[in-house]
Amino acid sequence: MANAEIGVIGGSGFYSFLEDVSEIQVETPYGPPSDSLYVGELAGRSVAFLPRHGRSHTVPPHKINYRANLWALRSVGVRQVLGPCAVGGLRAEYGPGTLLVPDQLVDRTKSRAQTFFDGEPLPDGSVPNVVHTTFADPYCPVGRKVALAAARGREWEPVDGGTMVVIEGPRFSTRAESRWHAAAGWSVVGMTGHPEAVLAREMGLCYTSMALVTDLDAGAETGEGVSHTEVLKVFGENVGRLREVLFDAVAALPPTESRDCLCTHAHDGWDLGIELP
Repeated sequence: MANAEIGVIGGSGFYSFLEDVSEIQVETPYGPPSDSLYVGELAGRSVAFLPRHGRSHTVPPHKINYRANLWALRSVGVRQVLGPCAVGGLRAEYGPGTLLVPDQLVDRTKSRAQTFFDGEPLPDGSVPNVVHTTFADPYCPVGRKVALAAARGREWEPVDGGTMVVIEGPRFSTRAESRWHAAAGWSVVGMTGHPEAVLAREMGLCYTSMALVTDLDAGAETGEGVSHTEVLKVFGENVGRLREVLFDAVAALPPTESRDCLCTHAHDGWDLGIELP
């Protein structure tokens, strides 16, 4: 199986810029991931791309197999993950085209498997222990600095920090929900940032979110509300810039062997009960 040191979970078109791409199907104890992994070289780094919603965008956010996705990435050697995503802005100043690198997360999902350590036996007979993972700071501090530095100087000043609230989807928020999220002081709203971030932490992976605002969420405007067509339009207009930032961030991430951030110490003192891939 091909090896990769960096993983990118995002749009299905990103991997077309890799050199000598290998498509790899990975088996996991949690079933199949969203799609094959596409492994190749970018800026001298070995990268595995995983289309979060599948290559044809057929997997809705609440049905993504997040556990299989993170397990699959780690199984090919990935230890650092970039997770670009589309979000709605909850403040007027975070309009379409804003790039925000969040430092906090709020979970408002309802039905998603959120941990590897639930005490349920795996197919090989091993049983994960119940482990309480430190998650006060949900994103890798090193990855955040790299992402921010990659975005600056492109006529696109990124927002440094903010809270992403993750809703179940696939519907957008009501106006009342959106106003509630904004009143709580949160910055952007999305549908895929959780449990992706916490599962990465449980895997001992460095995870960095890069949130592209595609719309002002329902309560932040007075129009008819968010539409899927609008989201796709704005994302398409900005995907080129996002791709450039993403690729520069890949090149600037530290070597795997030099990692010593909070992500690498998530399991210090714990007996996991299983062997991670």
